Amino acid sequence: VQLQASGGGLVQAGGSMRLACTVSGGSFINRAVAWFRQAPGKEREFVAGIGYDVGTAAYTDFVKGRFAISRDNPKNTLYLQMNSLNTEDTAVYYCARRINLVLRTDHREYDDWGQGTQVTVSS
Repeated sequence: VQLQASGGGLVQAGGSMRLACTVSGGSFINRAVAWFRQAPGKEREFVAGIGYDVGTAAYTDFVKGRFAISRDNPKNTLYLQMNSLNTEDTAVYYCARRINLVLRTDHREYDDWGQGTQVTVSS
């Protein structure tokens, strides 16, 4: 299975960006998927995750109200819409897939990972 993340780049504080992650070579529709991020010198942390649909979405506190996760099952694609970005959101963002539809926030419970996409927010 391959997870291909895209959409990162440089944005000014207060701006928006949308990340996408396409899953190929493996199941998508019956797996929980999530976004994590890792800043230099920090541990990988959960950002947002989703089970079968948006009704199962979960967010970490520091992105609630600013980020929105969604999935397009026919397209095998996961999205992360990020609004009101600030410099603390600067990190490499990774998409990940679990073995089933049960959402977890611990990165150690995810089996498959994308390569990461850099998001840099300038002040």
